[in-house]
Amino acid sequence: MNQPIGIIGAMDEEIALLLERMVDRDCKVKAGITYYTGALLGKPVVLCKSGVGKVNAAVTTQILLDTFGVSRILFTGVAGALHPGLDIGDIVISASCIQHDMDVTPLGYARGVIPYQETSVFGADPGLVELAEAACRALGVRYITGIVLSGDQFIASGEAVARLREELDGACAEMEGAAVGQVCFMNSTPFVIIRSMSDKADGSAHQNYREFTETAARNSCAILEHMLTAM
Repeated sequence: MNQPIGIIGAMDEEIALLLERMVDRDCKVKAGITYYTGALLGKPVVLCKSGVGKVNAAVTTQILLDTFGVSRILFTGVAGALHPGLDIGDIVISASCIQHDMDVTPLGYARGVIPYQETSVFGADPGLVELAEAACRALGVRYITGIVLSGDQFIASGEAVARLREELDGACAEMEGAAVGQVCFMNSTPFVIIRSMSDKADGSAHQNYREFTETAARNSCAILEHMLTAM
């Protein structure tokens, strides 16, 4: 049997639509995380909700690799837009991921640099990026491919947005992607992060985050289904 494809969302809303479409479904709980095995559009998949934050995302990713032997990992979910050209509902596809809250600047390192590591910029798999871009074009969804910034904090001010744009050239900000990217890099596993913009990371999230999360999840689900069909 082909190796399954790992699909991660951070929240229930981000995996619910995909879960409804899975067939031959079974589940296994490990480290408090429920992993659903089965098939989606004829492809073997393992679908799970990581929970919020980089530690949850890293643990989830390593279990997908060690326990389920996934061949690649797709992460879907919502994010706050940093790029000025993005609007709510637009998609960011990861060219690469950086941990924006990794800050060892007092020791002379640039922001985002992990000391003593081979790299601190985790590049997404070009083939998966291309599949995601093709899906967005086919579905008529506005997208950009850029740097996904991850940190254990909710970005919610214009000052923070400006700083992240200036220092790290981020397209969007979220809480898991770079952890997934680092674990995949350490295990030589292809990955891509696909984020739908639910807010503009500018303090307005309380007005529109929950309202647009459902729409964003639908967009992400459609893109993933298109990618799976093309694989």
